[in-house]
Amino acid sequence: MTRTRHTPRADWIDVVRFPRAVPPENVQVLVVGAGPSGLGTALELQRHGLDVAVVDAATEATLIRAGAAGVSARSVEIFRTWGVADRVRESWTIPPEWNKGNVLVTSVVGHVLGGKGPDAYTRRAGSAFSREDAVRRPQTVFQKAFIDRLGELGVPIAGGWRVTALQQDEDGVVTTVVDADGAERTIRSAYVVGADGSKSTVRRLAGITRSGEYATERHWRYVVRTRGGVPAELGSAPSASNIVFNQHYSGFISAINETDWRAYAGPLPIDYVPTEQELIEAAAKGFGFDVDLEVVSLTPFFKSTRIADQFVRGRVALVGDAAHVRTPGGNLSEGFGDVLNLGWKLAAVLHGEGGDALLQSYDEERRVHNERIAEHALARAAANEASLQEIRALGVPDDDDLGAEAEQRRADIGRVLARDFAFDLGVVFDERYDRSSVVAYEPGQLVSEPAWAPTVYVEDPRPGHRAPNGAVEAGGVTLYGRLGIFPALLVLTDDTTDAERFRSAADERGVPLDVIHLTEPEVRALYGSDYVIVRPDHHVAWRSQGADFEPGAVLDVLYGRSAGSVPGAQRLETAAR
Repeated sequence: MTRTRHTPRADWIDVVRFPRAVPPENVQVLVVGAGPSGLGTALELQRHGLDVAVVDAATEATLIRAGAAGVSARSVEIFRTWGVADRVRESWTIPPEWNKGNVLVTSVVGHVLGGKGPDAYTRRAGSAFSREDAVRRPQTVFQKAFIDRLGELGVPIAGGWRVTALQQDEDGVVTTVVDADGAERTIRSAYVVGADGSKSTVRRLAGITRSGEYATERHWRYVVRTRGGVPAELGSAPSASNIVFNQHYSGFISAINETDWRAYAGPLPIDYVPTEQELIEAAAKGFGFDVDLEVVSLTPFFKSTRIADQFVRGRVALVGDAAHVRTPGGNLSEGFGDVLNLGWKLAAVLHGEGGDALLQSYDEERRVHNERIAEHALARAAANEASLQEIRALGVPDDDDLGAEAEQRRADIGRVLARDFAFDLGVVFDERYDRSSVVAYEPGQLVSEPAWAPTVYVEDPRPGHRAPNGAVEAGGVTLYGRLGIFPALLVLTDDTTDAERFRSAADERGVPLDVIHLTEPEVRALYGSDYVIVRPDHHVAWRSQGADFEPGAVLDVLYGRSAGSVPGAQRLETAAR
């Protein structure tokens, strides 16, 4: 029995159509790819005052394609800088009361094994490490929100244009694009950003290779639709995001609208494509009841790592899946991290403020970070598979088995999950940059600070780390909201003498530097310094430690003009790696 309870909202997003336009002949930065990372790149670059355009071979994106389904709190911090955080959160495709957090269950209608968060009505925004909450929305919600905002800002987006050639010279890049009717156009730009996915044409044409292991098995994400409406067995407000563990199915069963649910299959032989009936039968085991389903989307993925050997080559930069692919889970958020790191650096170079090292530091910082994340993702995938085998060896009782032995086994399984499925705080928040030529590390810092750990995060105000955030206005604006498009000197003392020295040094070099005075003693205690420079991507670039310092030398490192030359700071080439 099924029933339809709700009338879909007029703004529910099933298909996002890309604007059909002719791309400009000249632009400062051409972004190839209208996925979330590409559109995010356009938002970030426009924020920095650059002339930017987007092209994509596709003409639309569809909800039912089994793409990304949510982003981390760190990503929402980035959305806030782009002015789209509330727009994303308020654009939902399922009733928000269905989003109860990731719940570990024996089936969608079965027994909770762990992971269930508080009911939505008792939630409070933010956490100990962020003023934002993660948001679960299908990928098309991000694309629609970004496209709408870019339209308001007058940024051209041209769907239906496929890149066929790319030629770099000393002054820029000439990109050739062709539309569906065979019309050809050349676009001259100072830089090209490739955001065109794992099979990136831009990466190939730029001659950038990738490293990593190929998978020997194939997995599948697919979307099933409940025929005839919402099954009554799901109840009035089912959990939208379920990680299922039973004897026949493992993986997500998660709603993307009221009748369409994402499911998983695999591992399977690399050359095997499951039949529709096999997929339906597997998903029904995940739901936990006899449900009438049809498959409406099928997408392969691989538990492997492929990372570009260069994130920047000449006048081409890569972001998102074009730069790195790995075991699924958090890839989209890593793409947004790429974009925020790249944006201010590319703007500084184009405005004549950044030196040769600044753009190259994008590779130094983000490639190392993504290698770290990818290594963990592969290890986690292997550990999760071992946990699943342990769970199945214990034996997951049928949902209708309510006996004492069954309850005990479910409790034992819950303990396995609690042990092996910890929330990866370090993956979400610890995007430290500890091999960068534009960060002035402190003497001994890189050998004394704790090693990066995927499940651990401790706020750290030292150079290279994400700056601790906090409210700078009573009940209102945070530090991240106060930061603009330029690096900012935080003055955490009443003595402004050195702040004036910084202003003079910035003026002499023709580089922008915002100055923010935060006089509360607890802020000084948190940062452990009188002066701190925070970059537009929320990372600490330098802090004073009581020793004499030369503001000009600090700025030269920050802007990539003189790597590691701050007196008293540790030079990168002598730092422990």
